[in-house]
Amino acid sequence: MYHQPVLKNRRTLLERAEKFISEIYFTDCNLRGRLYGDACPLESISSSLSRQRIPFLEAVKQNFEPYQVGDTFGPTWWTCWFKVSLRIPDSWRGKQVHLSWESDGEAMVWRDEQPVQGLTKEGEKTSYILTECLKDDEPHSISLYVELACNSLFGAGQGSMIAAPDPDRKYSVQKAELVVFKSDVRELLTDLEMLVDMVKLLGEGEQRGYQALFTANEMVNLCEPTNPSSFPAARSLAQKFFSQRNGESQHTVHAMGHCHIDSAWLWPYEETIRKCARSWVTVIRLMEKNPHMVFTCSQVLGLSSLQAQQFDWVKSWYPGLFTQIQHFVKKGQFIPVGGTWVEMDGNLPSGESMVRQFLEGQRFFKKEFGNYCKEFWLPDTFGYSAQLPQLMQGSGITRFLTQKLSWNLVNTFPHNTFFWEGLDGSQVLTHFPPGNSYEMKGKVEDLVNTVKNNKDKGRANHSAALFGFGDGGGGPTQLMLDRLDRVQDTDGLPRVQMSSPDRLFSELEADSSLLCTWTGELFLELHNGTYTTQAQIKLGNRRCETLLHDVEVASSLALCLNKTFQYPSEPLQVLWRQLLLNQFHDVIPGTCIEMVVEDAMRYYQDIRTVGTRLLRVSCQALGSEGTMTQTGDSDSTATSVAVLNTLPWERTEVLPLTGGAPDHQQPCLGTVADYTDLGNQIFMFSPSTCFNGYGYNIGGVTEIQCWSHTLTHTHSENETVLSLSLCSREAISHGCSGNQFVLFDDVPLYWDAWDVMDYHLQTRKPVVEVVSPVQIASPGGLRGSVTFTLRISDKSTITQEIILDAMCPYVKFNTQVEWFESHKFLKVEFPVRVRSPNATYEIQFGHLQRPTHRNTSWDWARFEVWGHKWADLSEHGFGVSLLNDSKYGYSVHQNTMTLSLLRAPKSPDANADMGSHQFTYAVMPHTVGWLWSVVVVSSCVVVVSSCGHCGQ
Repeated sequence: MYHQPVLKNRRTLLERAEKFISEIYFTDCNLRGRLYGDACPLESISSSLSRQRIPFLEAVKQNFEPYQVGDTFGPTWWTCWFKVSLRIPDSWRGKQVHLSWESDGEAMVWRDEQPVQGLTKEGEKTSYILTECLKDDEPHSISLYVELACNSLFGAGQGSMIAAPDPDRKYSVQKAELVVFKSDVRELLTDLEMLVDMVKLLGEGEQRGYQALFTANEMVNLCEPTNPSSFPAARSLAQKFFSQRNGESQHTVHAMGHCHIDSAWLWPYEETIRKCARSWVTVIRLMEKNPHMVFTCSQVLGLSSLQAQQFDWVKSWYPGLFTQIQHFVKKGQFIPVGGTWVEMDGNLPSGESMVRQFLEGQRFFKKEFGNYCKEFWLPDTFGYSAQLPQLMQGSGITRFLTQKLSWNLVNTFPHNTFFWEGLDGSQVLTHFPPGNSYEMKGKVEDLVNTVKNNKDKGRANHSAALFGFGDGGGGPTQLMLDRLDRVQDTDGLPRVQMSSPDRLFSELEADSSLLCTWTGELFLELHNGTYTTQAQIKLGNRRCETLLHDVEVASSLALCLNKTFQYPSEPLQVLWRQLLLNQFHDVIPGTCIEMVVEDAMRYYQDIRTVGTRLLRVSCQALGSEGTMTQTGDSDSTATSVAVLNTLPWERTEVLPLTGGAPDHQQPCLGTVADYTDLGNQIFMFSPSTCFNGYGYNIGGVTEIQCWSHTLTHTHSENETVLSLSLCSREAISHGCSGNQFVLFDDVPLYWDAWDVMDYHLQTRKPVVEVVSPVQIASPGGLRGSVTFTLRISDKSTITQEIILDAMCPYVKFNTQVEWFESHKFLKVEFPVRVRSPNATYEIQFGHLQRPTHRNTSWDWARFEVWGHKWADLSEHGFGVSLLNDSKYGYSVHQNTMTLSLLRAPKSPDANADMGSHQFTYAVMPHTVGWLWSVVVVSSCVVVVSSCGHCGQ
């Protein structure tokens, strides 16, 4: 075709092509405006509103009332079921017909009593294909049900995505009709979109970009939107362009469908079950239409980027869908990945919890899909413990994928493909998709960024590209697949192949000789506030971890002594799975809405209730086997008490008796031997045999004889610790105060519950106002203690009991805080007389050292770090340890040890952390090495009275 020569100006030609496919401009005459043909109203639509999430067979029995498009319903978290009757006009024979459905909620289409399609406007799924090509023998009259959740893909935030949900929001259906879909228009639109994006992304310096521009311009010249017969000539130009191939050395992108679904976040756990079903059933439809499609699904909880728990949910709620998933798993299209029960937080769960995550996840995958996972898939967690490589290796996993470190606020992580080495030297091949996303859209931009951002050019020539809507579900679309299909081997772009995790990692392993190694933790330089937010969740997690440990120890001992003892395997598995669920990466970090917090607290209560009962049964079994040694007068009528030490070393502690010794108000002292000697595991004694400890002088100075050392505590007028000495060695820094509560302004840039920014350190304000001055609570004997109350603000107070026990190497601070602040951060400081370039923190099954200086940007970015039950600062011959029962946030800068206590974010939970908090921390000076000093005292004792009461 001859065209009048014109000046081919880049800007005008580019904008011409953009306007030709625009959804906004010139839709009356451009190609986009021809995507849909005739439309037809539905025969009828009626609705039924439900407060609960009810199953299909129950929903269809409800009373349905006529519904008009545009009418509102709700409120948030309710469900509206629609009964839809439609008839396709006979005149649409040979055409593709869709049910067009647009609403501001998340919908599921049900047909013949089965879920068949998810519909979510935010996930670019607004139509259900009734027929690809209408035939005479196909049914023209169809009845459907549409289940619509009164929440969007990202919950129901009031004003912003992460704001607290609006409980009164109303929802509506904006469009519900039959339409003719023109697939030939869609194909041409996709061609032009990819060409236009290549022009913009390759830029003016690339010849290939100009070739794309002139091809798109010629296509516009050839295409007459009202004349479909002009489309093939235009498409042939695009096909010629896309078929011009790359060189052999070009980077290869392994494209995998993906659908990250948070098990709970801006929506409750129950809604996640439906999100999984909506997403996965849509994936099944795509697989049926595209046999080459591969979808990676990473959680057992439901369906999508889920772990085992999500699959388990879907199996229970949608058995037909689960059967279809199993079918496509066998075909190799639907690939379960992950290896854990949920995509757990990578920092806060204990070592045992992480082992159980892998154990439960791998067991589920093997049972339901016939294979163990070889890849650990954790794309959205807020940092990764240095212990994970060893745990992965022990679980049969040698490969790891994530992308979250691309969110680093300060430093750019130097690798995308590397070996990650853990504490014991275990290594796993690790890949960060260079596109820095787990929800790409198959666009040119995603492919260009994958190559451009690859930090291991020359070392790794293969990368992953995970495409599909995520976080709130949704998954891939047909348009994404069509985009990628066009550019499988197109000059100017990387090669693209639909692939699997195994194929990607196999390619990386085959050419791994030049890969670098990263040793230690993968610290995310963002979201440091998650170590502290939602303190009650952190407390519940720590206590339940301890309880389940103790149940298993006591039950194992009981089984050793009596082979007829029924070990509670099944109840323990249920309890562990509940606990593991709450370790999801938006629950235990506290970055979820209030409804999820309430659910989590109920789960913790269930674990404590059942776990305590199991512990009582096992301890009673131990007592019945005659393993308890009675001390004192055998004729005594006083209540006896059994003390069980669940740790593998001998301990001596002061234990308060609650309710068992009415005539003995002072604490009593019990000794438990090493539990390797089963005959001496449990001692029983009567309160009448309890002996006194050492004397105290409590007023300004408290002194106690501890082991062979003297521990002295002196407090000031504002109730801070002025002196803490061990063997005449002072622990508190000269001129400073220990146990100094400090308050900071805590206003992050955006992620409220997630982030604490470095600039908060400039707003430090000591808490010094005394409400109730120091008073003696326990005058001496085995325990000496004082109490006092400080005012944080006109709304918040701190009441504390400082305790020194006989034969105890640490000072304990039992703390109660009435906390009603907004965007404040409460910490406690201990400036100590110790200098060391590194502090040591407990992590899962080990410890980690981090710098106490801020020499580099990598050091500065660790202004707030995580640890478990203790942190320690030591020099040769002396050190100080900071212990706690439920906290995870620390900072050790120079010689000041700081424990983070409470935050007060307002989104996504407007009431986060408001109320009463009780927790305990302790400070322990020591002269022996920290390893022995700290570990011995960092757990709790279980006290069991003969009447069957169990307590911790």
